[in-house]
Amino acid sequence: MTSHSVIPVFRLPEAIITMHVFVTGATGFIGKAVVDELVTAGHTVTGLARSDEAAAALTAKGVRVLRGSFRDHEIVKQGANEADGVINLAFDHDFSKYEQNCLDEKATIEAIGSVLIGTNKPLVTTTGTLGLTKGKLSTEDEVIDYENPMNIRAQNEKVISELARQNVRSCVIRLPPTVHGDGDRAFIDRLAALARSQGNAIYIDGGLNRWPAVHRLDAARLYRLALENGVAGSKYHAVGEEGVTMKDIAEAIGHNLGLPAVSKTIEEAGSINGFISLVMSVDNPTSSKKTQELLGWEPLGRKLLDDIKAGVYYQK
Repeated sequence: MTSHSVIPVFRLPEAIITMHVFVTGATGFIGKAVVDELVTAGHTVTGLARSDEAAAALTAKGVRVLRGSFRDHEIVKQGANEADGVINLAFDHDFSKYEQNCLDEKATIEAIGSVLIGTNKPLVTTTGTLGLTKGKLSTEDEVIDYENPMNIRAQNEKVISELARQNVRSCVIRLPPTVHGDGDRAFIDRLAALARSQGNAIYIDGGLNRWPAVHRLDAARLYRLALENGVAGSKYHAVGEEGVTMKDIAEAIGHNLGLPAVSKTIEEAGSINGFISLVMSVDNPTSSKKTQELLGWEPLGRKLLDDIKAGVYYQK
């Protein structure tokens, strides 16, 4: 009887698939972190840059630069056409012309998408959790009321869904109202500035309404994971904390600045700053449980109140 030895079969580890990624908004608060995340993961990047300063910052990271504005559709189509995938982060944060900014973003997404149709290349873009139903814990499966004029930016999700039907691996990251961390100049920074100007940190009524939150490094990692593994037509939630009460936020800001936290009615707050008061009054608890399960994403960054207490918003 002849014995047969078993020859072990050795398998090489699966190769890491790297991409060349075109990123709009590449030098913004979130964009800088996304570019760093992509480069660290082994991807190469082309970043859109309007200014010499922005171009120099990207070049210093070893990133290829494409000069131009996200409103220049021939430029963004060129960037998308030359890439294996696109992350769209460009958005004008001048809220005095918010509606037009949302329409400009929609036109940019459509321009990018037009050169990706039929390619199955990934396109990751952005909306927000503020378009979700207020006052209850919202999930990724919730369908936004796109006809509500307050949800004009969320209407971009319809563009992404249409592109997904045309063989683009397009998906959406819904960002919470606060993406926080060093360098933040968005809502929490504005609340801190308002507190300094008023001599107190305000919240609306009892301040029990909740904001979801995420650290920007966690958000950046989710953009990468969605680029690599996202499913066409999906909506993912970049939510590290499901809901932090506005009273807790105001008290943390006040403590950090040595100011009292005080309650205001929506009318009183509106007389100080109408837009900020409207956002401050929203109850927007949001889950990211499904996102974490599908993409293996785990929020690891510092919590919002810890960032505030650490002095991120102290001196500006």
